[in-house]
Amino acid sequence: MANCLTLKKSNCKNCYKCIRHCPVKAIRFSGNQAHIIGNECILCGHCFVVCPQNAKEIVDGTEKARVLLQSGDPVVVSLAPSFIANYKGVGIESMRKALKKLGFYDVEETAIGATIVKTEYERMLREEDRDVLISSCCHSINLLIQKQFPSLLQYLADVMSPMQAHCDDIKKRIPNAKTVFIGPCVAKKDEAEYYEGIVDAVLTFEELTNWLKAEDITLETEMDSTPESRARFFPTTGGVLKTMAQNAPGYTYLALDGVENCIAALKNIENGGIHKCFIEMSACVGSCVGGPVMEKYHMTDPVKDYITIAQYAGNRDFGVEQPAHETLKKNFSMIERKLAPPSESEIMSVLRQMGKFRPSDELNCGSCGYNSCREKAIAIIQGKAEISMCLPYLKDKAESFSDTIVNNTPDGLIVLNESLEVQQINNAARKIMNIRTASDVLGEPVIRILDPSVFIQVRNSGRTVRDQRTYLAEYKKYVKQTVVYDPDSRMLIGIMRDITDEEFDREKKARINKQTVEVADTVVEKQMRIVQEIASLLGETAAETKIALTKLKESIGDE
Repeated sequence: MANCLTLKKSNCKNCYKCIRHCPVKAIRFSGNQAHIIGNECILCGHCFVVCPQNAKEIVDGTEKARVLLQSGDPVVVSLAPSFIANYKGVGIESMRKALKKLGFYDVEETAIGATIVKTEYERMLREEDRDVLISSCCHSINLLIQKQFPSLLQYLADVMSPMQAHCDDIKKRIPNAKTVFIGPCVAKKDEAEYYEGIVDAVLTFEELTNWLKAEDITLETEMDSTPESRARFFPTTGGVLKTMAQNAPGYTYLALDGVENCIAALKNIENGGIHKCFIEMSACVGSCVGGPVMEKYHMTDPVKDYITIAQYAGNRDFGVEQPAHETLKKNFSMIERKLAPPSESEIMSVLRQMGKFRPSDELNCGSCGYNSCREKAIAIIQGKAEISMCLPYLKDKAESFSDTIVNNTPDGLIVLNESLEVQQINNAARKIMNIRTASDVLGEPVIRILDPSVFIQVRNSGRTVRDQRTYLAEYKKYVKQTVVYDPDSRMLIGIMRDITDEEFDREKKARINKQTVEVADTVVEKQMRIVQEIASLLGETAAETKIALTKLKESIGDE
């Protein structure tokens, strides 16, 4: 398979949106980056459409087309019929004028090839003994069957796509012609490269628009019509059927769009539930007008797009010379997928690593991109996913880790919202305030358990209060309190360190010091009385004693 889709690694943000929208889960995550699995991808382009960071890129074919133009050979454009929905009000003649200014020899509608293909479908149903016949216009559907339903290849119409039939017809009519297909489909780039020699280059509508803009060429708003253009219905759901006679005896005709619907039908065929049926299958919802490379500015509106197509389409077939059916043959072979299904014990082992020990643990929330925890476990075994992609698993792990820290820290923690309601409280804080269980206060105003003034001050000022000594009179506790406001979460975080024992020790020490000072005073007074009585005898000795005792008193007082 050609590498038509690439990834800008710097843009991938681990949102898993691409895997959620990938109908065949052909994306693996490794090193926090999405990687497209080539042998599983069906190039439906959903990942390109839904990526919010534009991390998926379609390989640009403009330079290849420029090289063809410089070759000197006539280069003819096969223009997909969905162009009328992408370029509103611009008919085929206006497109031809603009593209000729770029240097193209001519522009024709791919719908000409669609006429050839639908006529071949009619012949096959009429002349060949086919039980079920599935249209092969959509390369993504062809890849889906080749990769996931190889047993159903016998039912896939072994016929060229309209793009191939038209480009082959161009080359037969115009000597040395080169062909460039322009349309809304990324898968056509792969089809052109895989089946060499028919389509020489493929451009998307967006690539064409950018090229025209770079050359300062403006598309003229001018419509044209021709009754011989019924195959212009092809890019709509049921458009193939609308062009067909639908008169093969005993056959039911059915149109399906969207990969999920097509997979459901293929499973039904596989189980033997469908017989004598022609099924038109399109990977895109709405068929080609809902293609992944309809330009980004083109907001898909199925009703308006269908009406636009219907108003432009005629009521008769293009006048084409039908080739011999042998020349329209196209061989499809199985494309092997390398990943073998894991054993039940392997799946259960990974589920346990994900914290899924019972069926009730399997939330099947789809946040990882997979429809069930079991599918996710299989993807992990196959190297397509990582355990960390599970949002509930990560949430539980993070909460368990943070709860372990919060509930085992010796400091009391209390978290309030801006309305000063308790959002979280840890064990240490409950112990300080004699709160039996957290549920007693969660969601309640903090004023029920604490003076809210410091929280109001921090909320209003945005300035942190650090290590404020506070006496909680109702709890007879001293705490050193810090209050922080987090503007991102709009939460107030209170941190309380219980310093009650320290305060009691300090008070006890102060009382002892006071008592010591009082004793010293008494001793000084007694000594002074004695000194006064024997002053005449002791003289200088008395003065020295007074000085020494006074210093002792001051020393004790300083403590």
